[in-house]
Amino acid sequence: MMSGAYLAAIRLHPIKSLDAVSVTESRVGPGGGLELDRVWALYSADGECVNGKRTAAIHRIRAAFAPDLSSVTLSVPGDGVGFRIKEFAFPGDAASAAEWFSEYFDQPISVRYIPESVPDDTLRNGPMIISTATLQAVTDWFPEIDLQEMRRRFRTPLEIQGVPAFWEDQLFGAEEAKSVRFHIGEVSFDGTNPCPRCPVSARDSQTGADTLGFQKRFAELRRQNLPPWTFVDRFAHFYHLGLNTRVAATEIGKRLRVGDPVAIRP
Repeated sequence: MMSGAYLAAIRLHPIKSLDAVSVTESRVGPGGGLELDRVWALYSADGECVNGKRTAAIHRIRAAFAPDLSSVTLSVPGDGVGFRIKEFAFPGDAASAAEWFSEYFDQPISVRYIPESVPDDTLRNGPMIISTATLQAVTDWFPEIDLQEMRRRFRTPLEIQGVPAFWEDQLFGAEEAKSVRFHIGEVSFDGTNPCPRCPVSARDSQTGADTLGFQKRFAELRRQNLPPWTFVDRFAHFYHLGLNTRVAATEIGKRLRVGDPVAIRP
């Protein structure tokens, strides 16, 4: 199953819940995720994270990064001329960016720079992994959604080619304690569990509009297409896609590069 598997894409989401940027290589950051992935996070006055789970309005914001990620330009298209466009130094200009977000959301917003990143799952600190074939299979279930939009909806940093659909469902054990060790290039990962998805995946990534019936239709087709090599008991329900991972402190600073081979080994 692993012969010919390789890392085909690396996508960082430098600002949590906003647009991705594709890179050809990335280092493992201090928290076990990818360096500069989800290192800015938005918070409201009550201390709660402002993200796609909390408000669909965040989907309308576009974040365009400089090639070296030294700056980000924020904008909100539409509504005539759209919300004002402004460029900020990244990641150092969080305070000025907070003023922009406060104006957009019409409430006080703080932007915190957290070098360790702000993962969706704090127990599994590594980047999520999915195969291109998996994303294509799900796209085939929803002909009205193209492959690029499906990538934007599921927001998975590492994408693998050279494997069949739902290949990543073999990279976790029968229980949480029985993780599966695998390598991408020089970096070691422990596969822990299939990733449960949230309402974000059921929305248009650019507008926040709901795709009616998405979750129900997805769950039924996921159940029908569950591969024989996985542990069905690890699925609390069938609205899961992609693989959560853990990355040990020994891997911090190691590099992942597009084209790196994937291998299961101790």
